[in-house]
Amino acid sequence: MNASRPAFALNPRLLGFRCIRCDVNYPVGDYAEGCPACSAAKIPASVVPTYSSLLPLADCRHGRGASRFGPRLGYSTFPTLGEGGTPVARLHRLADELGLDAVDIKLEGSNPTGSHKDRMTSQFVARALAKGAPVVAAASSGNAGASLAAYAAAAGLRCAIVTTPKMSPPWRRAIELSGAELHFVEDPLERWRLIGEKGKSDGWFSATNICRPPTSSEPFGVEGYKTLAYELAENPQTADADTILVPTARGDLLWGIYAGFAELVAEKLLPRMPRLVAVEPFPRIELALAGADYRGGFAGSSPLLSINGTTVTYQAIAAAQRSGGAAVSVNSGDVVADQRYLSKSGHYLELSAVAALTGLRVLLANKPFAVRHAVLIATSHGYKENQG
Repeated sequence: MNASRPAFALNPRLLGFRCIRCDVNYPVGDYAEGCPACSAAKIPASVVPTYSSLLPLADCRHGRGASRFGPRLGYSTFPTLGEGGTPVARLHRLADELGLDAVDIKLEGSNPTGSHKDRMTSQFVARALAKGAPVVAAASSGNAGASLAAYAAAAGLRCAIVTTPKMSPPWRRAIELSGAELHFVEDPLERWRLIGEKGKSDGWFSATNICRPPTSSEPFGVEGYKTLAYELAENPQTADADTILVPTARGDLLWGIYAGFAELVAEKLLPRMPRLVAVEPFPRIELALAGADYRGGFAGSSPLLSINGTTVTYQAIAAAQRSGGAAVSVNSGDVVADQRYLSKSGHYLELSAVAALTGLRVLLANKPFAVRHAVLIATSHGYKENQG
């Protein structure tokens, strides 16, 4: 490692990792395929960090944005480009139209590379530097690749992004300008195989899932998403929200938000867990919650590229179930209409991010539970998306 690079420290309170399905504990290490016991049993599930204790949220006062919460993450110090601390806006007209007390929107497009992925990438790159990974890699349709390419460049790491020819030109240009390598495959699921093979042959360290059926992105990285829950809980405007809508593919963000809120409820800093709603472009998690085998494939495709895909993870199902939430699927034409609606309210978002609003409309029509105060997680702004 270059001697000029700063050292990034493991949290001294970190004990190891625990499976979210079977609760087996493991030592600190790298678990690219999730829980070894569940993997051997062919019931794949992810693992999460465990701690001897956590610094109280009120005592996390040093730094800004996500860095302030380092004492509650796997790496208490980590490379940062200024991620976290994203703004919240209230959508008064929308709340009135829907008959709700309040609708807020968490603008994750304000992160350095324009999406929520930066919260994950900062923790992942800390891990990559600590283990001396020769190459960091990601399977990505855009946001994760752009985020990893930027953070890797800043850290002096070689980076490889495996994608498909459908990647939007603005994302591609951002990745190429960072100096990262782009590798193209036709089948999105082929990305995982290629990165897995390169991990064995060339030491590639993957930020994203490499398993089929999938488990999660790299566990240290997923832990970074807890910071979004902390910010919502600390903000008086969103602290009493009862429902949070999260655009979802394989559930890394959904799980991270759940994990953050679960900690705060256990610490009695929140009276209850908000319901988490996974918003998807066609039924996947929705079918799994109804009893379908989550390890199978789910037919469908969508122009909502950031949340497209035919697979489901255990973590996505668990986050929705344990929070008392749900999953809803949205029509892409309705999402396009809602993109126009939000743009006229001042918020131009990527289609996949807009899906949170469309999902709220579906949720209110289906009425699985009462909603009074909803938060939309706007995962990414729209300027990077190719509409041509």
